Amino acid sequence: MGVVLLRTAIVYAVIIASMRLMGKRQLGDLELSELVVTVLVADVAVIPIENADVPLTRGIAPVLLLFVLEYLLSVAALRSVKLRLALFGRPSVIIENGKIMQREMQRNRFTPEELLQELRNQGVEDIASVARAVLETSGQLNVILSAENRPVTAQLMNLTPQDTGRFTAVISDGRVLSKNLRRMGRDQRWLDAELARHGAEHSEDVYLLLLSDSGQVYFAARENA
Repeated sequence: MGVVLLRTAIVYAVIIASMRLMGKRQLGDLELSELVVTVLVADVAVIPIENADVPLTRGIAPVLLLFVLEYLLSVAALRSVKLRLALFGRPSVIIENGKIMQREMQRNRFTPEELLQELRNQGVEDIASVARAVLETSGQLNVILSAENRPVTAQLMNLTPQDTGRFTAVISDGRVLSKNLRRMGRDQRWLDAELARHGAEHSEDVYLLLLSDSGQVYFAARENA
């Protein structure tokens, strides 16, 4: 049992390190080649874990090779537009000025039900309100509303709202983040006073306390289990 656990930990560490080297983009929506690598790695990596008679290198080497090939392919695709189009294709306009592009729907095997579901996921009910909907190569649908249907912004209303700046966590799940507290120019005395102001005796009574660059505080007390 100990050997199996050790081999599992080694394979796990190799896969994590390889994916980390491939970059954070790989953690988002997968392109076709990335999906293929993911499926193959899942099948190959389990061999040395399930069968102790198989040398560990026979399981790790194919995994590393797959990640190296994917890395080289992604670098080549960055340098070649033709290769990028051949591998990933190009985005497809599914809706244009409220009109469904039925040929593009059929070419991408995208059903009306799937389209409606994707629109609902983005809070869009009326297709006529969509200026453009683009099906990206990753399979994600990006929706751009027409000008009259876009949310009203402060700029359109000629307003200048106060910029509160970025919020930084000072207490997270009862734990004081001392480094963040110092970076925000506050000390323990300020924190104690802030806790007292919100009726908390100790930091353990706080689930989350955020402090913005402008001095605004967000406070959430810990709920009793």
